[in-house]
Formats: sequence, C-alpha cells, structure tokens
Amino acid sequence: MSKRCPDCSEESAAENKMIKSSKKNLTTKNKSVILALKAKNLLNDSLLVSINSLTLEDLIAIKLELSANHINNRPYGFDIWRKSGYIIKEALLKFAISTTNSKKDAARFLGLTYSDFKKAIKKYKVTTFFNDVETL
Repeated sequence: MSKRCPDCSEESAAENKMIKSSKKNLTTKNKSVILALKAKNLLNDSLLVSINSLTLEDLIAIKLELSANHINNRPYGFDIWRKSGYIIKEALLKFAISTTNSKKDAARFLGLTYSDFKKAIKKYKVTTFFNDVETL
C-alpha cells in the first residue's frame, strides 16, 4: 500500500469542492436550441449547414414566406410589425440560455438584471421549451 501525503488529500478535497460548487452554477448547461430541435427531429446536420450560409434576415423572411403560403399570402389579423419584438426577444432568450453556463450569465449577456431575466423567461415561456426536450 502506498502512503498518502496529508497535503495531497487536502488539495484534492479542495479541488473537488471547487468542482462541485462550479457545477451548481451551471443552470443552463446542456440546454441547446439545436439539440432540442434535433431531438424533435426538426433539424439535421445538412439543414444546419444550409442555414449557416444564410443571414438572419433571410431566415426570418423565408420563415414568414413559408407561413404566408399556407394562408394564400394573406396574414391578415396578425400584426407582424408589432409582434416582431416579442418574437425576437423570445429568440434572444433561447440563444442566451443555450450559449451561457448559468441564468445569471444569460442575464448579464442580455444586459438584464437577474430579476428582469426571470420575469422575461416566464413571460416568453422559454423554460417550457427546454423542459419539453428533457422529457423526450
């Protein structure tokens, strides 16, 4: 049997404690919009390559055009100009959650206070988006 150095076990315990405490703060770790949509079979790698070559504006225009095709290009009654802010903020919240390690980091990333961030994720129902994927 090998003898252990008492200092080594203290360092090891300190490292384990640091790792455990850093994992506690990772509240948004492993939350990804891409993985969520892949789990629902709505995305695949070849589609992601195609999407990557488009601008954000082109993607939005394509999505709107596809949506309008189903209703004979007449989206009357849907005030898209006024609703666009809601749509964009929901997308920004999903992006911030999927690219940061914690909710506090996501709030800072968006320039929000943590309490404003919590209100926003509740208002835009972003948490349920990621929770639905976890249950798949």
